[in-house]
Amino acid sequence: MRILLIEDDTVLGAAVRDQIAGDGQSVDWVMRLDAARDAMAGAAYDLVLLDLMLPDGRGIGFLKDLRAQGDVTPVIIVTALDQVSDRIEGLNVGADDYLVKPFDLSELTARIGSVARRYAGNPNPIVTHGALEIDLAARSIRRDGKPVHLTAREWALFEAFLSRPGQLLSKAQLEEKLYAFDTEVESNTIEVHVSRLRKKLGAQFIETERGMGYRLGRP
Repeated sequence: MRILLIEDDTVLGAAVRDQIAGDGQSVDWVMRLDAARDAMAGAAYDLVLLDLMLPDGRGIGFLKDLRAQGDVTPVIIVTALDQVSDRIEGLNVGADDYLVKPFDLSELTARIGSVARRYAGNPNPIVTHGALEIDLAARSIRRDGKPVHLTAREWALFEAFLSRPGQLLSKAQLEEKLYAFDTEVESNTIEVHVSRLRKKLGAQFIETERGMGYRLGRP
């Protein structure tokens, strides 16, 4: 997934960014709402982590504008505002979840995964695909009953295919899911990760449309 983090606290922001990156996801971190608007105009995000109190305004207004424009990108509010009225307001204007600071970073990972699964149309963390048994919450895979280990980047790519069955994903789209704005991407990175996934999960797991991209293979 590619995630936009909107947070002006440098210590917390760095911790959250490192947590997301450690999970193998791509993250762009901005500290102002105007920068967030520019980021969303230039990239397609799978999820937004939104603080409510920012130097140039309140996150609630940003979220209201987002939903008024018809943008359905999942949004998790991350804030120190812990009153019930604050939570109700956030959820009523279109937030998908509400997490109060301070929080455990592993809980944030779980919340992100839960929201992403709901938007993918399968809130159940246990899924099967052919010979693969997948626990999305535990980030574990068994192939024919035997555990398969994926690196963080491989898992992120694996999730991208699994969440879009039948959809052709271009190399550029896959790179967006794995890398932030300021990350240099080698030209053969996607090909290398796809090759490794095929070796671990089966050659039929990913199909290639030559010159166009890749899609999840049939079970």
